[in-house]
Amino acid sequence: MNFSKKVIETPQALSVYLNQLVYELKSRKKNIVTLSLGESFFDIPYLGIENVDFSKGYHYSDSKGLKELRIKIANFYNKFYNTKINYEKILISAGSKIILYMCFLSLLNNKEEILIHEPAWLSYKEQVKLANGKPIFFPFNENLKNLNKYIGKKTKAFVINNPNNPVGKLYTKKELNYIFKICRKRKIYLIVDEAYSDFVIGKKFFSCANLDSELENLIIVNSLSKNMGMSGWRIGYLITNPKFLILIEKLNQHLITCAPTFLQMYMEKNFEKILSYTLPQIKNLLYKRQRIQAFLKKLKFKFLEGNSTFYFFIDITEYKQNAFTLCVNLLIDESISIVPGNAYGENTNNFLRISIGTESEDKIYQSLKILKYKLEENNYTTQNTLKKLDKNSLARFD
Repeated sequence: MNFSKKVIETPQALSVYLNQLVYELKSRKKNIVTLSLGESFFDIPYLGIENVDFSKGYHYSDSKGLKELRIKIANFYNKFYNTKINYEKILISAGSKIILYMCFLSLLNNKEEILIHEPAWLSYKEQVKLANGKPIFFPFNENLKNLNKYIGKKTKAFVINNPNNPVGKLYTKKELNYIFKICRKRKIYLIVDEAYSDFVIGKKFFSCANLDSELENLIIVNSLSKNMGMSGWRIGYLITNPKFLILIEKLNQHLITCAPTFLQMYMEKNFEKILSYTLPQIKNLLYKRQRIQAFLKKLKFKFLEGNSTFYFFIDITEYKQNAFTLCVNLLIDESISIVPGNAYGENTNNFLRISIGTESEDKIYQSLKILKYKLEENNYTTQNTLKKLDKNSLARFD
């Protein structure tokens, strides 16, 4: 049987691949220091289901999402980010991943292009290709003033992640205004993934929803996964103009039908309560980030500057190590999981992404010391790494 060439040629998500190795090793009773997970573990109590209509949760809900939850999301944006969003410009689906894919499907005709600011979340690139488009990267070390040069006749949108995974960069209001004006002038959409919008300290997060009240060439994507510590619940949402929202609603009906009804109901009833638990924990996590950043500098690590999210993007260019080979060996030999940077763009092979959201500071400090030693040791080869995967009955990367 001939399967889809496009799907066959789509690589696995590298961070997910490494975390699958982590789950496998943990199932073998290995104690892994997990610095690869793209989430933070919060202490969120069970708030009960007595006030939720359980029988209603067995059934479909509005394909745009429960009106009551969309109102809560609109109120959240308006209160915390000073926007003026109406719930009718919001659509809820089963996570922000599928929403982003539906955005690319709605924008792209064959071989049209999506411009992506690197380093970028790894699924943007593959989703664009699955939507029959062509991903083009705006290099991480390029000045934003040169954005215009990268927009061509086939460009349909520019994608940014604010704050950025994997760097932790927070775009300034001035930068966002500049990007938006360029996109509007060139008649392309600005897609802003705001999944880490609450992971900001010292400065107030500026949502791109403030740039244009009509959201004419703006698509904003967010979710409950990061800000509310609920990645497993798969509830994401879109904020955009009514014309584009109609297209997404149509795709949502065909691909998802609706986000899980019961979980939407639970969130609507407990939205503010959950925030009262997660927001203080986010603040503490960002202080933790500051301490770990100081430790990285003490160890003389180089990394791209940022002050938001729970990620660091470490530059290993001077060590001349293969990032993927290093990460696999660290996992098997030292029980430390880190994601290689080649997952995040065309020009990011010499980087490592470290996530600090799931482990204690002591474990992170010890892991960074080991990482520093292994970088300087530099004795890994690709062939030996593959043999090591096979010997340990672990899957090779696709």
